[in-house]
Amino acid sequence: MKEYKWPYENEIGDVQTDKAEVLVLGGGLAGCFAAIAAAKKGKSVILVEKGATVRSGSAGTGFDHWESACTNPCSQVTPEEIAEAYVDEQSHYSNGIAHYIECREGYDRLLDIERFGGKIRDTDGEFAGAEFRDEKTKLMFAYDYKNKFTLRVWGSTFKPALYKQLQLLGVKIFDRTEATALLTAVEDGKKRGIGACGMNVRTGKFHVFKAKATVLCMSRPARVWLFNPDLVGLCEFRPMQSIGSGHAMGARIGMEFTMMEKSVKGEFSAAGRSFPPYGAGNNHNTWYAATMVDARGVEIPYLDRDGNILETVSQRYYPVEGQKFFLKGGVIDEPKYEYRGPETMPFDQLMERGYQLPFYADLSKMPEMERKVIWGMMVGEEGKTKIPILQNYTERGFDPAKHALQSYGTGWQSAAFLTQERQLFGAPGGIMHDWDLKTNIDGIYAAGDQLFASDCCGYACATGHYAGRKAADYAGTVDYIAPVQADIDAEMTRLYKPLEKEDGMGWRELNMAISKAMQNYCGGVKCAELLKEGLDLLTSYEQEKVPQLCAVTPHDLMRTHEVLDILEVCKLILGACLMRESSSAPLCFERSDFPALDPEKDRHFITIRMENGKPVKGIIPHDYFGNLKEEYEKRNQDYIGGAH
Repeated sequence: MKEYKWPYENEIGDVQTDKAEVLVLGGGLAGCFAAIAAAKKGKSVILVEKGATVRSGSAGTGFDHWESACTNPCSQVTPEEIAEAYVDEQSHYSNGIAHYIECREGYDRLLDIERFGGKIRDTDGEFAGAEFRDEKTKLMFAYDYKNKFTLRVWGSTFKPALYKQLQLLGVKIFDRTEATALLTAVEDGKKRGIGACGMNVRTGKFHVFKAKATVLCMSRPARVWLFNPDLVGLCEFRPMQSIGSGHAMGARIGMEFTMMEKSVKGEFSAAGRSFPPYGAGNNHNTWYAATMVDARGVEIPYLDRDGNILETVSQRYYPVEGQKFFLKGGVIDEPKYEYRGPETMPFDQLMERGYQLPFYADLSKMPEMERKVIWGMMVGEEGKTKIPILQNYTERGFDPAKHALQSYGTGWQSAAFLTQERQLFGAPGGIMHDWDLKTNIDGIYAAGDQLFASDCCGYACATGHYAGRKAADYAGTVDYIAPVQADIDAEMTRLYKPLEKEDGMGWRELNMAISKAMQNYCGGVKCAELLKEGLDLLTSYEQEKVPQLCAVTPHDLMRTHEVLDILEVCKLILGACLMRESSSAPLCFERSDFPALDPEKDRHFITIRMENGKPVKGIIPHDYFGNLKEEYEKRNQDYIGGAH
């Protein structure tokens, strides 16, 4: 191995084997709750996390709202109403099972976090008297002040509280350890998950984890279409290491995925043209419902569902007569139940009406409490905003009571992106599963961003807890199976291969090449010829470029493994795109060779899994999950009975 200065012990080639009844891969919100739920059922639990669990994952730096607290004492809606609205809003390309779990159990998980030490209410009275605060419970609400099912929370307090609870429950945590491969065996003619392999990203030690049940709680894919080797970090909404390794691991063992053909036009990315998330004035999500003005300071009015101008700031947060509720924030990009705010008005209409660029978010024109909760809580608690945005802007003189913040891009985005620059954002594809959140492989469950049509933090926590307890129940019915040594040896060889190269290609070069290939052959408009050519190009990378990869430190090696996973995910995406032979508005999917838009014959989930190196297509009806409330209650009487 090459000589290098590295502050950690060199354990490359060393092997450590550990065993637990339930293995959780990923230590974000979903993974923490999966481990907690399994441990509370009396199972031994190992949690494997690439970063440091105390602050890892997409929510590690915080988040500002909890979307579906439908059972909180102030809520005016039922879990059924909101879950069904999610499904309807996404034109049934939605995860009814996971959304219902989120809506039914989401507030329970918030109360758990509060017991663990997280902050979910205004206990200090900072916002006493505010329209969005309930004086009795001290809960604070966002978006819909009438129905009160979305809470403003202090999300930066959540991960440390969950980490402390994991330690109290005796969960064995392997931080700075990347999971790299799932181990399987055949039992009674069926494939079963029996653990995983991994590598310490500081020392290079190889790990073997044996388990009766495994829960995948890793991230959705990223750095697929958009990657700039010189500009990574703050321009990326999720952490740099969150790139979809769980998807790649699942694909390699024949796991079934759906909606992998869906991708949206770039929003937040490391493309080099975006601004740090929520660091530009807008009126989306964290900034909802900021007053927007044009270059002259002329206010752009908000409209209600019926097109009427809203005269006051308060009116922006209430349904109109005949409107039960509206959805705003998170995954809901084009809600059918929202107020028609200025962001929904076509850009050309704004120009026709005489509004002049640039636009600004002007919080000085809002009531004090509304201004204070946007700039200081929402901006501050939302991921990566506390220091880069709130602290840095404030130190440089920005005062929301006096100043307006410019909104960049041609419309309401933080930057203008090209059509071919896509992202797996807004309820993207992921693992197909049943009502137990079990994959098509026995013993392997999934939660959070691993699931198809994944959503927000409440979704991650609720599905994580649910998958953890289902995995624990399964683990009580089976024995351990010893992994095949040849599988372990093959994974060790694959992982360490880049260390053998004295001089070769770095991971950044291959990541950029993959992203360019996806832009060129799987961009905004697709066709069979382009998609096949893209697959051929990626195959050539696999055969010709991957053997040239070179790494020096375990950290470099980890980044190299990530790019190999990105390559695996890209092949999955291209295969899924070839399978859908029509265009689809809900899936943001356009094929020039199949322009028919959402034909009845194609209104279903298309699944893809790899078998002997070939993609296998499946078809599943949109309503495969049945009646949400009935099917949930059929399977969760122990939970309903109070066994939380």
